[in-house]
Amino acid sequence: MPVLQTPFDDDESIDFETLEKEIDWLFEIGADGVVMAMASEITRLSDTERREMAAAVCHYGRGRGSVVISVGAESSRIAEQLAIHAQTAGADAVMAIPPLRGGVGEVELARYYRRIAGAIDLPVIIQDPSGYTGSQPLPVSLYAALLDEYGDRIYFKPEATPPGPRLSAIRDQTGGAARLFGGTGGISFVDCYRRGLIGSMPGSGLADALVAAWRHLQANEENRAYRLTLPFSALVALHQGIDGFLIVEKIILERRGIFKNTLIRGPMGFTADAETVQEIHRLADIIIEEMAKEP
Repeated sequence: MPVLQTPFDDDESIDFETLEKEIDWLFEIGADGVVMAMASEITRLSDTERREMAAAVCHYGRGRGSVVISVGAESSRIAEQLAIHAQTAGADAVMAIPPLRGGVGEVELARYYRRIAGAIDLPVIIQDPSGYTGSQPLPVSLYAALLDEYGDRIYFKPEATPPGPRLSAIRDQTGGAARLFGGTGGISFVDCYRRGLIGSMPGSGLADALVAAWRHLQANEENRAYRLTLPFSALVALHQGIDGFLIVEKIILERRGIFKNTLIRGPMGFTADAETVQEIHRLADIIIEEMAKEP
């Protein structure tokens, strides 16, 4: 279920026509759903824009697969309101990062997530974005407590580093009951799959390769999955936090004719020099050439 990148017009307003094109393409290449999340630049959207985009994503994706809307916010009240809006708009699930400011303890984090879960009937995906933000990882005990309280309504997307051992720690502490999604741009894709993922939420630009790799893993064709996914590790190595991820994704989406441009709302914490851009294209070439060998 790829995370959508948000396309912008030249005036930095949301380009809804291209957003619909992106969603159409993702379902055409076999994605099981789409996700509006942190890498959709939600923290750079106004409240009105965020709600408008959530409603549009639900509309474009309805009946074609799962639609997940991120509702994480700096206050429990706003997160609760966004969750209610997502449910009303037709989302199939919500996902929530914790507040990004530091110093929020486990008791307050539990209250935050309980308020989201208590406001709606949808599944809630707990996302730990610490691998991107540099914040402290969410405690494994928090995952376990929420799972005990809400049962199968709770899912997890842990993106603390290193991703593999983190997935295993949550799996083991919950007795295998935790339902886990991978992320972090598709790094360690095969390793994370082995540790019990039920799905993955990478970026959109090369989602067709990861859809194919997932199908190969389900068919026990591990070597083929490796050939498709190992170049993703090199791409992720080029990322410098969330801004690096956005640069890579939008360059590839423009190259593939999905996006009209590579606009990202600033300020940016990372920019790609000409040699980095060349490397992005070289790695994309390798993945696209491998995809050409798919039956």
